[in-house]
Amino acid sequence: MKATAELDNLLDRKSAAKYLCVSPGTLAVWDCTKRYDLRPIKVGRAVRYRLSDLDRFLEERLRP
Repeated sequence: MKATAELDNLLDRKSAAKYLCVSPGTLAVWDCTKRYDLRPIKVGRAVRYRLSDLDRFLEERLRP
C-alpha cells in the first residue's frame, strides 16, 4: 500500500518543471550538473520526482 501512495506523488519532468515554474530543459540541466539535490528517480529513460522533494526544494529557497 505504501508503494502505491508514493507512486501517486511522482511527477514527470514536464509536470515537475511546471510545479517549480522553470522549463523542463532547466530541470534537466540541474539534474545533469547536480546543481540542486532534487533526487530524481530514474528508471530507464523515465525520470520522476517526488512531490515531497520538490516541496522541500521550494521551502529551502523561500525568502523571508
